[in-house]
Amino acid sequence: MKASTNLRELLKGDGIIAAPGAYDCLTARIIEREGFPAVYMTGAGTSLSRIGYPDLGLATASEMLANAASIAACVGVPVISDADTGYGDVLNVQRTVRQYEQAGVAALHIEDQAFPKRCGHLDDKHVVPVGDMVRKIRAAVEARTDPDFVIIARTDALAVTGWDDTVRRAEAYVRAGADMLFVEAVRTPEQAESLPGMFDVPLIYNYVETGKSPLLPVNELARMGYKMVIYPVSALLTATKAVVDAVRVLRTDGGTDNLIEDRMVSLTDCFEIAGLTAMLATDARFASVET
Repeated sequence: MKASTNLRELLKGDGIIAAPGAYDCLTARIIEREGFPAVYMTGAGTSLSRIGYPDLGLATASEMLANAASIAACVGVPVISDADTGYGDVLNVQRTVRQYEQAGVAALHIEDQAFPKRCGHLDDKHVVPVGDMVRKIRAAVEARTDPDFVIIARTDALAVTGWDDTVRRAEAYVRAGADMLFVEAVRTPEQAESLPGMFDVPLIYNYVETGKSPLLPVNELARMGYKMVIYPVSALLTATKAVVDAVRVLRTDGGTDNLIEDRMVSLTDCFEIAGLTAMLATDARFASVET
């Protein structure tokens, strides 16, 4: 089954889809191995891990696409990907959709921030006129060749122009053909609860530790009517803290003996996440073939 078809089936099913954020192939494999039905490719994590810059719109379309393609190629579950603002106007958006679709991604979201965009949980964002975003969504829908490929419209207007404009924009984006809605940086549980019942398409909730939105449990989000919850930086922030701690110990102690038992997986276990045993079995099978 195609990844996009798989995601469509999940969206039709009961319950909520939890999709932790992956910033590279290893984190994506861990997420899949732990039984999650989908992986979210985080734009912030891609920017930090691949180019070493904060999420300020500095990662290029090619860099984001390369990470999305690598992640989609190494897991069997659907990948939902950040595609920032679509990397330009309608022609750029159409090329973006085609490339992400060809890369095996199941869904992408584009947002209505003005370029250069920034992380949705930072201050001083700006949004484009609603008509500009409507044109982008229509262009995205027209560009896809796989009817199951999911187009997600994200609005950052809540922190910029307020609640009423956010609702107006979301309604316009649904009319333009968006398959799902993503209202960024919801501020209160009351705002979060009111959104799912207002629209005829499924909604995503963005769960960002130390961000601006309330950290609502997945069962509560399901009760509210959200169909998907993404955790874009859970792995990233945890891994960053772990690496900072490890290198500080290494610098101070000259070794990491006291980290091995409870803070590290074994080298072999790390390789197993990426399929060591299966790959060695394949290698051995071909080694025995007579020439």
